[in-house]
Amino acid sequence: MDFLPFARPDITEAEIEAVATAMRSGWLTTGQNAAAFEKEFMAFVGVDAHAVAVNSATAGLHLAFEALGVGPGTEVLVPTWTFTSTAEAVHYLGGDPVLVDVDEHTLCIDLEDAARKVTPRTVAIAPVHYAGLGVPDGALSDFARTHNLAVIEDAAHAFPTLNEGTLIGAHGHEATVYSFYATKTMTTGEGGMIVTPDAELAARMRTMRLHGINKDVFDRYSSTKPSWQYDVVAAGYKYNLTDTAAAMGRVQLERTPEMVARRNAIAERYDAAFADLPVTLPAHAPAGSSHAWHLYNLRLTSDAPVGRDRFIELMAEAGVGTSVHFIPLHLLTFWRDTYKLSESDFPVASAEFLRTCSLPIFSAMTDEEIGRVVSAVRAILG
Repeated sequence: MDFLPFARPDITEAEIEAVATAMRSGWLTTGQNAAAFEKEFMAFVGVDAHAVAVNSATAGLHLAFEALGVGPGTEVLVPTWTFTSTAEAVHYLGGDPVLVDVDEHTLCIDLEDAARKVTPRTVAIAPVHYAGLGVPDGALSDFARTHNLAVIEDAAHAFPTLNEGTLIGAHGHEATVYSFYATKTMTTGEGGMIVTPDAELAARMRTMRLHGINKDVFDRYSSTKPSWQYDVVAAGYKYNLTDTAAAMGRVQLERTPEMVARRNAIAERYDAAFADLPVTLPAHAPAGSSHAWHLYNLRLTSDAPVGRDRFIELMAEAGVGTSVHFIPLHLLTFWRDTYKLSESDFPVASAEFLRTCSLPIFSAMTDEEIGRVVSAVRAILG
């Protein structure tokens, strides 16, 4: 029996044909498809704002923090329970990510711990909507207003997540950054999107995503009039999304409702299958909100017959891939040593890390593959 990977992208002939059409057009870099993708994404989110397509969510975070003015002498609150890119994007600019513990139930940022870590240098908070579950926006917005902080949402897991009645990205925060990496709820292979209601932030991010040039490449090469002249107004980056990737993204965006519905169905089947096992099931969205189910995160309890690491080994022996989301940043050498962090600084994240494991959950899973995961988990823990 073939090994079942932890994740597999959900790609159909429609995506393949869209990419092929883009290639046949002769326009491969940022162009009409990227512009259309931005407009269609904003229509999906359902808010009158600005979308900036980029080549990764990491690039999106970097651009958002740069446009906001993060730099030396500033701090940004970041949950320790995240991928390193959330903190790296602050560090790129000379700012300091201040790591914050997480809520035991949701594994999202603990706003009480965050409040204890606000200083006069703190300029922003970067909540991570972990696994596809939103940080409650009412509490987040109140926190930001109380401490006069900007909000840069790391929504890499959270498209499309309804948060207290509104899709994440439509709450009016300074910026929301999504990921279209290969394992995400929709994909362009590599890619991301920034949404902001602020026209000036959007303009800055558009300039900085392409070397600080004051014209997009499409504007410079597609006009019937000579348009070779441009200016470099800042030392920017190379973060634009290609048209081939955008073509894939446009199809994936259309298919998002069906793909997320499939993830929800898988999560429901897992919940029913594992309810009697020695595990803590993932947190669900409260009434009025939804879960994107980018991840399905089991946490083994103390009476489980094996520990987390052995569980992962046995799942692999059964032919099922798993992963861990995340190794908290304070346990990683660079962040631990740079900021002199210890496990005791983050009691919840330190404890929960030891028992967490992510199971396969992707919209291309067959019923037979879901059954294989259920059977393997039950054989080990049942």
